[in-house]
This record gives sequence, C-alpha cells and structure tokens, in this order.
Amino acid sequence: MMSLVQSGTPRAILLCSLGASWAVIPEVFGWVAPGVLDLYAHHPRATALVSARAAHGLKAPDELWVCTTEGAQAGASVERLQAWWKMLGAPLPLRIWRAADTDQLADEAECRRMRELMLRLALAATECAGEDGQLVVSLAGGRKTMSADMQDAGLVFGAAAMLHVVGPDPLPDELRRDPPPALFTRPLPAALAGAVQPLVVGSGSRSEVLDIEVTGRRVEGRHFPVPMADAGDALSWRATAGEALLTEELARRRRESQKVWGNFLTEMEESDSQAPWPSLFRLDPRLLARLRAQRLGSGDRAWLVGLPKADLHRHVGGCLDRPAQRRVAQAIWEAADGRSRDAAMQGTRGLLESGGRWPWDWPQALRAIQEPEARALAGSALLLHAGDAALEFNLYAVTQPRIGLKAHPQGGFARYERPGELTGSAQLIHPAALEPYAGALVSQANEEGLTYLELRGSPHKYRPHDPVGFISDFAAALRRAGADIGKAEEHGRAAGPRVGFLCIVDRRQRAGIEQVVLDAVAAHARLPGFVLGLDLAGDEGTAAPDALAQAFTPAFEACLRITIHAGEGESAHNIWQAAYHLHADRIGHGLSLSRHPALAQRFRDRGIALELCPSSNREVVGFRDPAHSESRALPDYPLREFLRAGLPLSLCTDNPGISRTSAADEYLAAARMCCDGLTLWETLALVRQGFIHAFLPAAERERVRRAAERGVYDALLSRWGHGHA
Repeated sequence: MMSLVQSGTPRAILLCSLGASWAVIPEVFGWVAPGVLDLYAHHPRATALVSARAAHGLKAPDELWVCTTEGAQAGASVERLQAWWKMLGAPLPLRIWRAADTDQLADEAECRRMRELMLRLALAATECAGEDGQLVVSLAGGRKTMSADMQDAGLVFGAAAMLHVVGPDPLPDELRRDPPPALFTRPLPAALAGAVQPLVVGSGSRSEVLDIEVTGRRVEGRHFPVPMADAGDALSWRATAGEALLTEELARRRRESQKVWGNFLTEMEESDSQAPWPSLFRLDPRLLARLRAQRLGSGDRAWLVGLPKADLHRHVGGCLDRPAQRRVAQAIWEAADGRSRDAAMQGTRGLLESGGRWPWDWPQALRAIQEPEARALAGSALLLHAGDAALEFNLYAVTQPRIGLKAHPQGGFARYERPGELTGSAQLIHPAALEPYAGALVSQANEEGLTYLELRGSPHKYRPHDPVGFISDFAAALRRAGADIGKAEEHGRAAGPRVGFLCIVDRRQRAGIEQVVLDAVAAHARLPGFVLGLDLAGDEGTAAPDALAQAFTPAFEACLRITIHAGEGESAHNIWQAAYHLHADRIGHGLSLSRHPALAQRFRDRGIALELCPSSNREVVGFRDPAHSESRALPDYPLREFLRAGLPLSLCTDNPGISRTSAADEYLAAARMCCDGLTLWETLALVRQGFIHAFLPAAERERVRRAAERGVYDALLSRWGHGHA
C-alpha cells in the first residue's frame, strides 16, 4: 500500500462509484478510453459520441479509481470488476476503496462514512492530477445517495466532467442479468451498444470555500489523508478516532462563506454609487474582488469593444470618419450629371489649387451656395479631390491643440465643429447620401459593440421642405442596413443595434423652434418606435430654457422624452432651468452641476441622468487629460465627483468622427481623466447606466437591458473563465 503523494506529471483520473451493477464502470470507461477499449465502435451514434467526447475535452484516463461499500453485493461487483480488468490486461492502475462498516447505506451513519470517503478521494484525485491534469467523475454507480454525493464532490473540487450512462427500461437481457466480464473486453454488438448512451451531465469549478481561511488553512489532502490503494486490490478505509472529517469541514466552511458573502454584498451595496448588473453577483467572489480592484487601462480596449454598450448622445452629423465621408461623397458624385460635377469642380478650384491651405472662412463660402444638391456636390468635390494632407490640415490641424476650444478667440465653438464641415447636413441634403450614410452608421455601431444607439439630428436642415419625410426615409435606410428601428413586429428581429432618433431643436433658430417641435411630434406619431424624443442643443447663451417652454408644449402633450444640452461650461442655472422649465429626462453634459450640490441631489432623487462625453468635453470646455500634455494646467474632470454623489450618468461619444473616438475610447478617456481612475467594476456599472436611461418604453428597455446583461456576463466568463459563486 502506497502513501498518497502528488505526482509531478499531470494525470487524468476517472473516479467512479460502484454498487450492485458493476457493468456501469466498463460502460463509462469504454467511452472515455477508446484507445484501451472502444466499447461503442458499433454504436448507431458512434460519430456523435466521438464528437461529444471531444467537445467536452475528455482525456483518456491514466488511472481508474473506484469507491464502494463493504457489503456482500458490492463485494461481488468488485470481483466482477477485477476479473474484467485482468481480461483487459490491466492497461492502467485500477484502485478500489471500500468504506469500512458500510453495506446497503441504509442509515445515516453508513451514508456519512461513504460520503467522507468519496470527498477525500475527489480531493486526493485533484491533487494527484495536478493543475494540468483532469478529474472526471461518474454518477452512474451505486445508490442515489452515492450519485448525489459524487455530484457534490465534483462540484466542490472541480470535476472537468460528470458522466452518466442511460438506457431503456428494461435493458436487453445480455446487459441486465449479471453480464459476464468478457462481454466488455471488446466493442459491443450494435444492438447492445445502441441500448447504452453515455453522456456528460455537468461539470464543476473548484469552490472558493476550499481556499478561504476561515479555520486558518486551505483544504488540502494532507489534512484529510486517505491511503493510496494498490493497483488491482481493494482497500478498506475508515477515519481514525478523533480525526477531522472533511464532511464537517466543508459544512463549516459553507456556513462561514455565506457570512463572508453576505458581508461582502453588504459592503458592495454600501460603497457602490452606481448600481451594478445583478447577474454579476453569481460570479466567483474572487473575480468580483478583482473587478473592484483592477483599474481600467489601455490594455482593456479589446475587452471594452466586445462588451454590449449603449450610446445615448451621438450626433448624426458628427459620426463619420473621413473614409466613410468619402464613400458618401462618391455616391453623391456618381448620382450627379456631368454638368453639375463640372460646376462643382469649378466652384472649388480655388481651394483645390491653393497648395493645401484654405482660408479660415471657407465653410461660409460653401454654405452660401443656395441650391442644396449643388452645395452637397461642392463638398463632395473637396472630399474626393483634395489630398489627405490638405483635408487633414484644414479640418483638424488648424484647430490644434483641440483643448478648451470654446474659449478660443478665433472661432470658439466653431473650431470644435470644423472637422465636421464636410459631413452631416453638408451631405444629407442630397438624396443619394442617405443610403450609404445610414449603412456607415450601422457598420460603425456594430464595430464598436453598440447594441443600443440613440442618434440625434436636425431633419429640418437635411430636408427643409419635408423633415418628417426625411426621418421616415432615414429610418427605412437604417433598417435596410441592419438596424432594429423598433418595427420588429413587421420586419423580424434585426441583426444590428437597436437604434432610436432624437430630433434636435437648435436654440440659435428661435423663429423656427415651434415648427421643429411640431414636426418631431408628427414624426413620433408616424414612427413611435424610432422617434423617441427631443434634444435642445446650440449655444446656451442664445436662448434660456424658460423662454422655450411654451414652444415645447406639444412635445410634453405627446409624452416625448426630453434631453437638454446644458451646463457645458456655462452656469449651472441653465441646468436648473432645463430640469424645471423643460422637464428634462436627461442633461447633455451638465458639467457645471458640480457647482450646485442641491440641484445635484435633486437629479439623483429624480433619476435625471447626465450624458457625459469625455473627449468632446475636453475639446470644448477643457479638462486635464494625462494623454494630452497641453491640458496639464486645466481642472479635473468632474466624473469622480459625480460618481461619489451617486448621480445617474452614462458615457457617450457626442461626435465620434469629430473627436476621433469610439464608445470604448470614451471609457478609456474617462478612466484617464477621472482623478483616481475607474475600476472595472465601475466601468461595468457605467455601461449599465447607458441601458437604464434609454428613451425606450419600459418593457422594451428592459428587454434590451437583459440582452446586454447576458452579453456582459458572457464576456466576463470568456475573459477570466470563472464560473458561478
């Protein structure tokens, strides 16, 4: 008899229980060890069995371990098993343990002795197997209590697979009436093989209760020893008097872990300002602790991209990068006749031949072209015929450094908008732009991992004579591109993101605000699942919210959701007016809310969310970002302050084409700009907020949120490979 020692070589161990029906062991062994005994070579579903074995990663065992009782029936089964093993040529070690003082497991004491042996063997097997080995357990042999105890052992100690064999009742006589050992030394005939179906019924992941030091130590085999049975022999085992029992230790640790887990959850609840995804509490506590401790960094970008995300603040006009803008421009160009293209080239010749440096006021010259399609064609001429260097210089370089642009003496906010001068309304005024533009938006969202997206735009600028018609055509183009626009009942579930639209009301166009609101209400009536609300945008100094309340009355009556650009470097009083006069459901930016604690508390109480856009906030208002040396002397971004206050907020992109950002990059920017960074746990909570504050009807919002939660949970398991707590 050998002592139990951990092998330096990884091993695969098959641990089985044995009762009166000894044949279940060769029936399991003959599936997982085809190189020794391919019992199911003639099975009607032999190919499927091979595939299932590979799919579950089952390794051929290096040792076969069996535990059973000392009863007469079990003794007969052991003799049959040993005879079969000798006929096979004893191809690998067969080790058999019998729980002393047990027979039919007819009372609690016998069951307790059997359970103790089974748990010790599972612990010993995992240590013998090593980290790169494998423990596989069979639930097929013995009484139901043995099967239940073996399953518990597999779950606690981390069995790679739990196996069973099933068949019809009754089995064929050849299998049912004490089959001879010789029957299982070669492949079963097809008729008999087809009556047996081996399968995997589950797996386990090493329980954290084995490692928490509630009694001052981890659970290790040296504390709960069991002698190693000699190969081919049966060893009778009992715990010595006064010896610590593994069953009692596990029960104690489970009780203690519940206390620890409860305290952990309480601590998390008290310390979290943003509510997390509920399903994450099913994860291993060790993973939860890691998520709460690890800071988000640039190395997490791919993981961020893969997470389901929502973007609640993205302007249609500022979305596209230059390659996408050029694809739209090409569609516009190809739709025009030769005379119109010649006129566009003639009108832009001065810029195209300027040596790459255009005058500062070149956008005004384009906007001065009265005929909309001619204006779009002129912009397309620049995109298609100006070189990359010229476009890069005149759209971006002339506005560098892109920090605090709103306060710049030349251009102010227009400097921020300069990279978007050749896209947005400059293209969407042309009918040929709609299809490629919508396709680019959906492709962009898919590439960024966005499963929910609220676009906002100004239809009265894209099609002044028929803004409602534009919205309808835009929705149809998005649907053709693969987006879900809220008409699933008509078109089936779309593969792309769920997309909604917010109509922008521009403060700077006071005379037309009433009509813009009425058009938005009409569009919502036509497309209620697509047109979700209104956005008041534009320079905050041009019109205070209280002066616009009357114009917004039709939107209030239609129950449209409202978001307001406010507090973007301006007084917190503007945010107060947006909340109280225009009944804002969300606030775009709201950065100066940090200077109004009472209003911040009101926002938290009412659940009014902030739409923070770190990159554009840095570019427009100016905040410190370690990635931009020019920002060193600027104030800290108020994100940490908002988080501590428990304010509802989400991270958004604003104008990803203008700021050259994406949804994932905004989380990374937020982590850099936040005074002490963001943990992965906080990041996930912020991702959740994007879905919680979507302008969807409650039932659909919950559906979208639940789908995202499943994706987040799966992404965590995929990255870290931890299972349930």
